[in-house]
Order: sequence, then C-alpha cells, then structure tokens
Amino acid sequence: MKTTGIHHVAIICSDYDRSKNFYVEVLGFSIIQETFRTGINSYKLDLKVAENTQIEPFSFPNPPERSSKPEACGLRHLAFKVDNIEETVFYLNSQGVGTENIRIDEITGKKFTFFKDPDNLPLEIYEN
Repeated sequence: MKTTGIHHVAIICSDYDRSKNFYVEVLGFSIIQETFRTGINSYKLDLKVAENTQIEPFSFPNPPERSSKPEACGLRHLAFKVDNIEETVFYLNSQGVGTENIRIDEITGKKFTFFKDPDNLPLEIYEN
C-alpha cells in the first residue's frame, strides 16, 4: 500500500450541535459540507483541518459512550500540529477548554499536551 497521508478521521458525537460548535467555533475548523442522511437520522459534517486533512463528526441516535479509562484498544487519541503550544493552550483555556500541563516528549524533545472534546475524546496538541 502506498499512501500520501491521512484523509480524514471520523468521530461519533453524542450531541451533534455541541460537537459542531466545539470543532467549528472553538477549534476553528472550516465547514466543507454538512449532510443530513434521512434514512439513518444522522448528520455528517466534513471539516477542513489542514490542506488535505479532514475531521468528520457524525451524529447517530443513542450512541454508546466511549470507554476512555482504563485505556481501551483502538484509537487512543487524535493529535494536531501547532506552531506555538503556549499560545494554543492560552487560547483553548480562554474558550473554557481545560488542558493538561505542557510536557516534553522525551523521544523528540517537542512540547505537547492534551485536552478533550465534548465527548471526552482525548485530543493532543503537538508543537512543530
């Protein structure tokens, strides 16, 4: 298999409007397209994260909660590259989004920290 990158990451939301607000208004991702799929009573939102990367929040009636603690098999977290981690943490905190303390990756020497989306999905910011 020869890939050229990651196209998108899909996220199931418990409250579509709350998650849409978080990813669009707080994180600043732009809407490419929003689709309501009548047959399954589900929204699909295509959001631009970077030039060729998207996040797709979905709604479904009554999705089960995601198990985060203890850590379960599967996707552990989603990480976003940022140029200035302190500036990003300040912005997130000013928007009411709590963040963990900034740490240093002992392998790369780069700064990183975590925060959570409205459904407690762990999200990471990682300094370039």
